[in-house]
Amino acid sequence: MKSCTTALLIAAGMTLSSVGLGAQTLTIATVNNSDMIRMQRLSKTFESQHPDIRLNWVVLEENVLRQRLTTDIATQGGQFDVLTIGMYEAALWGAKGWLQPMQDLPAAYDLDDVFPAVRQGLSANGNLYALPFYAESSLTYYRTDLFAKAGLSMPERPTWEQIGQFAAKLNQPGQEQYGLCLRGKAGWGENMALITTLANSYGARWFNEQWQPEFTGPQWNKALAFYVDNMKQYGPPGASSNGFNENLALFNSGKCAIWVDASVAGSFVTDKGQSKVAEHVGFTYAPHQVTDKGSAWLYSWALAIPASSRAKDAARTFATWATSREYAALVAEKDGIANVPPGTRASTYSEAYLSAAPFARVTLESLKAADPARPTARPVPYVGIQLVTIPEFQAIGTQVGKLFSAALIGQTTVDQALAAAQQSTEREMKRAGYPK
Repeated sequence: MKSCTTALLIAAGMTLSSVGLGAQTLTIATVNNSDMIRMQRLSKTFESQHPDIRLNWVVLEENVLRQRLTTDIATQGGQFDVLTIGMYEAALWGAKGWLQPMQDLPAAYDLDDVFPAVRQGLSANGNLYALPFYAESSLTYYRTDLFAKAGLSMPERPTWEQIGQFAAKLNQPGQEQYGLCLRGKAGWGENMALITTLANSYGARWFNEQWQPEFTGPQWNKALAFYVDNMKQYGPPGASSNGFNENLALFNSGKCAIWVDASVAGSFVTDKGQSKVAEHVGFTYAPHQVTDKGSAWLYSWALAIPASSRAKDAARTFATWATSREYAALVAEKDGIANVPPGTRASTYSEAYLSAAPFARVTLESLKAADPARPTARPVPYVGIQLVTIPEFQAIGTQVGKLFSAALIGQTTVDQALAAAQQSTEREMKRAGYPK
């Protein structure tokens, strides 16, 4: 057993003597999605390979996780040794010196195998500050059996208008079959991720080149009106409470005819152990409308080490393992190759993976096309497709998300929600000193 463990460590570019960390407990904060829960389950292998490192998991809902991590990192609280964060936090927190640079990685890690756009999105000032666990774009998922029964054909690159037309024809609420499932839960990384890409496709943008918000323009009005109208007519009850996990559960239980969301869901909607409709799922590109610029997002859940951690070497050892080829091979062995964390490594996209994962080619092409530096049809002063990479966006995006969620449940009109978003965003940007 010892020789087997040593061989595994050597394969990962480490040895028992090089680990030399002493008895340490790592506290890992992560999000409660299926890939991270799998990582937690499979980490028993890591602990057997590293008997001097113990893992303590804090698993939280997405919005709660972001709040906890933001508070802890800003105050240098030191509660966590490994953080599950995204491209937004990696760039901003890394630039502030709140994260430990990911340097001196083992040669076997093969950083060059990680897609350049993903590396760049997790970097600041030339330094990499997080290792990508998976990366995602957004796709359109649909029920091929329902489309065939209704005599419908999904285009390879549908428009949002076509999505609305399909949803109307497939909506059968009396049978708990809803035409369209989209995120409604308020949050800059929840409903606003989806709504922003929808708005991008209508030609909207968060800010013009002078950092002035544009919510009262016709592009935002058309986009939000489409979202609210179609979700009210063809969405499931209680849509304002639904984020990624809730919509995944609805789709897998057969209650959604069409769902637009993260490409990482592909392995779960095709898993017969999780999905009642696994044999009837189609995949295509995220919808566009007047433009395809910014119509599909780019995001990565990644592992970072706060500068306040007292176990940085052990934390880097774990983060390296969990994002390595070795971990991908472990997932393939235990749960099947289609469940390998997607979107980060070129080596993942072998013919075996492409054959096993029917969503893989669309995901790969969507990731290649995503351009956070040029996310909209018109020029913008910011980087980010479904988000704006400035420190103020976390608060601004969440506030706007609440306003749009209120419109979804009928507390306000679309026009009122957009006017309030314009006013609140102008106020916060002025307070922050924009334009700078």
